[in-house]
Amino acid sequence: MKLLAIGDALIPADIMEEGLSSLSLYGIEVEVREWKHNSVEALQKDNLLVEGNGPEAITVEKELFDGIETFDAIVVQFTPLSKEILQRGKKLKLIGVLRGGTENVDHTEAKALGISVLNTPGRNARAVAEFTLGMILSEVRNIARSHEALKKGKWEKDFPNGEEIPELNEKKVGIVGYGNIGRLLGSYLHALGCELLIYDEYTDDIPYYSKKVSLDELLEQADIVSLHLRLTEETHHFIGQKEIEKMKETAVLINTARSGLIDEEALVQSLQEKKIMGAALDVFDHEPLPYDDKLLQLENVTITPHLAGSTIDAFRQSPKKMAEYIVEWMKAR
Repeated sequence: MKLLAIGDALIPADIMEEGLSSLSLYGIEVEVREWKHNSVEALQKDNLLVEGNGPEAITVEKELFDGIETFDAIVVQFTPLSKEILQRGKKLKLIGVLRGGTENVDHTEAKALGISVLNTPGRNARAVAEFTLGMILSEVRNIARSHEALKKGKWEKDFPNGEEIPELNEKKVGIVGYGNIGRLLGSYLHALGCELLIYDEYTDDIPYYSKKVSLDELLEQADIVSLHLRLTEETHHFIGQKEIEKMKETAVLINTARSGLIDEEALVQSLQEKKIMGAALDVFDHEPLPYDDKLLQLENVTITPHLAGSTIDAFRQSPKKMAEYIVEWMKAR
């Protein structure tokens, strides 16, 4: 069995090769190539185009797929696999995507050709959960705002939440979506003494220190609401004006998942009118965030440029996880 692996600026060829090396024990011959970019930012720009418009959104140099008709499997992270590429891969039986989402694959064509698609859900769950905890602390304790003020020479202690700055101990935190990330975040918050409210329609496996509630109950009771849902047609604008109006005036909304989960215009208006205390966002409807975006004018929001899942540990572990999944796939056939 021959496998083509395509690395990139975030999972370079050497890490890809090392992570997939165990496949040689199962008779799999791995060839590693790399999708070249001048910078990580250039790679992320291409990835955003593909995420929004599908694998046909950009053109990849043809040399990257030379001889694809001789390979049985292909593993990529961000490299788009279009209809044309899949049709050229006449022997392809398996696609492995080193991330949670698989927007860079033409699923319709893969299904038509009988090609299985594997991904690595949860590969950066710990990275996102840790980052989310940092965003919560940064927003409620004004860490980023005070840092920015000091850099400008201001000894600032007067903030929008100045009279409501809490400790996390005994505060109610609502976790919307209790998958890999939500569970990890919940364990961190439990260690800090928080009371956890969980909303998830797909599981009743809730630890003893948490309480499963309806969405309305969570929004009405939580001091902090953190979103960890997948973005689907059903969850698009899951949090809009109606949902925000159910939240406490002292509540904070956190989103390190997907921007489409929140109606961004409704959130901006609510923050402007101080219907909730604040928000912390790592994802946006338009990325990079335009210089004149309304979010940049607000004092009651913490914003970061889509950083939550980007750690060296998450990237290094992805090929290793995929190698395990490929072996399981082979054994199940």
